[in-house]
Amino acid sequence: MKAIRVHEFGDPEVMKLETVDELKPGPGQIVITIKAVGINPVEAYIRSGGYARKPNLPYTPGSDAAGVVDSVGEGVREFKSGDRVYTWGSISGVYAERSLCTEAHLHPLPDNVDFKQGAALGVPYATAYRALFQKAFAQPSETVLIHGGSGGVGIAAIQLALAAGCKVIATAGSEAGRALVASQGKARVLDHSTSGYLEQIKSLTADHGVDVIVEMLANSNLANDLEILAPKGRVIIVGSRGPIAIDPRHLMGRDASITGMVLFNAQENELKSIHAAIIAGLSNATLRPVIGREFSLGDAALAHRRMMEERSLGKTVLIP
Repeated sequence: MKAIRVHEFGDPEVMKLETVDELKPGPGQIVITIKAVGINPVEAYIRSGGYARKPNLPYTPGSDAAGVVDSVGEGVREFKSGDRVYTWGSISGVYAERSLCTEAHLHPLPDNVDFKQGAALGVPYATAYRALFQKAFAQPSETVLIHGGSGGVGIAAIQLALAAGCKVIATAGSEAGRALVASQGKARVLDHSTSGYLEQIKSLTADHGVDVIVEMLANSNLANDLEILAPKGRVIIVGSRGPIAIDPRHLMGRDASITGMVLFNAQENELKSIHAAIIAGLSNATLRPVIGREFSLGDAALAHRRMMEERSLGKTVLIP
């Protein structure tokens, strides 16, 4: 079978499409045939060697995919051959035609969701859900600011917050991004590249401020975020590309807080809650993953470059 292999950390071109041995499931294991792969910024950080957690070389990247169960090993109870599934994690990696997984890596993919949409679920929707409800404890009627709403996590956070009864303000830096955000429902859409957008947020909240901020680029926005928080407001950092200086007095005066998170720290019980909620939202169509760019598996290097150098509109996927 074909798979992307990384033999050394570095630029995107270290990812090579190679022929590897076919996979066979052992006890408790499952082989899936992959129909679509979702790529995430964290995979670029890992591939470059700049991430805290480094896999052993060589390796096949990726955790998010969707496909069909091919074969199951002894003791597997939850899945059978032919089942439609999406993944969060795997044993062998998912930038490939097939992947070896455990039952814990797989989740049922509802029939009303296609495979490309299924590949957009694992990291983006789980990250957004954990940020909003397990870290910020967002409540119905609270105002949520999604800072960078046109990417995979941003779209997921908008949909989840609206479905929970929150008031949503979302920003995007391009006309196309703002149009995409506006298409998601009753979110107020702002241009975070303009100098006056912070005053617009204050006006939209009648100077009360926002209760929850889901922050995708803390190194650019965090200092400004603290000026628009409501009393007891919460900033949840899900992305940052460097340091930033802040004034803690903005937190002190509001009894506000900043919380960082990575999805990999989620406990088993948290993950069960997350994916149960995702599957319910998919089934009732309140969650609708948006697909942006599509690349062939062999163009994984180009996909990584585009993802990191250009604004994302929805989820970028690879097609084996």
